[in-house]
Amino acid sequence: MAIMQLTIIPLGTQSPSVGQYVADIQQALHREGFPHELTDMGTIIEGDPGELLALAARLHALPFAQGAQRVVTQIMLDERRDKVVKLGDKTAAVQAHLD
Repeated sequence: MAIMQLTIIPLGTQSPSVGQYVADIQQALHREGFPHELTDMGTIIEGDPGELLALAARLHALPFAQGAQRVVTQIMLDERRDKVVKLGDKTAAVQAHLD
């Protein structure tokens, strides 16, 4: 398993607000069935690395379908092969050090 942080930034739109674009991406993630968590700066998604990268391409296309003239997508992929990593494990490990 891997964890991907994805930030999709539509440009060339009528407004500086991106809330509706983010909501559409969240709805697509629910339909796709990937475990995910929305944060203030992006979305964290759990899955197979190849499937995550294919998903990123599909999600990148969504703002274009809504009329955006330009889309910038930032992807950060973290894959560990020495142990199984799930969404929330990193924050739980840090919290354990704080407790």
